[in-house]
Amino acid sequence: LFETFRLRAVELANRIVVLGTNHFGIGDGVVMSEFGFETPFGTVRPDTKILERLRDAFGEKLFKDQLDLAGEHSVALHLPWIQHLYGDVPVVAALVPDPNVGLLEDDGARVGTKEFATALRTILDQAGGRTLFVSSADLSHKGPQFGDQARIDPAARNAIEQYDREMLGEFLGGPDSFVGHFSRHGNPNRWCSVGNMYATMVAAPHGQREMVNYDQSVDPNGVVLVS
Repeated sequence: LFETFRLRAVELANRIVVLGTNHFGIGDGVVMSEFGFETPFGTVRPDTKILERLRDAFGEKLFKDQLDLAGEHSVALHLPWIQHLYGDVPVVAALVPDPNVGLLEDDGARVGTKEFATALRTILDQAGGRTLFVSSADLSHKGPQFGDQARIDPAARNAIEQYDREMLGEFLGGPDSFVGHFSRHGNPNRWCSVGNMYATMVAAPHGQREMVNYDQSVDPNGVVLVS
């Protein structure tokens, strides 16, 4: 409850950018929608001015697969909370892939993560006002449900937390350090949100970052863990 009032008092925003991961859609590259979203609290309207500037920069490439956002939980789960905290604030939503994973076809028909993040920063700087970012990010995905042989026991949980904290240290160090580590060492714990975390760091640079909380969700049988 305290955090709710703190956000309401301190983080009033002209717009909110929600960056998620395309878990189930067919889109290749960054995916955005020109439409709003419906929640039990009503309609979340898009920030049409920002979207038009992005369209000027990239054409229709950003919106070709916008139906992917219709069922994407990494964006949808935040929207009722945004409405609760901020009311009728416009939202910019995008699904952002890992920049270390190339597009299926480098034919210029889709928008890559790095070019999108750079353009978004420029457009938001030009628009002015206060922008709040939500980087909708899961970290490690481990256990037999994700193809691992061993179940998750306390020792495995501790090892996963150590790995996550090391990667969060890279994240606090900046976008190049963060993405560079995954480029050099791979992604053994299946962090699914490298792209939107990178884009947030580029588009919303900030001199100070801190980790407020870390937690893991694990089923009682040790079949699946998501941090």
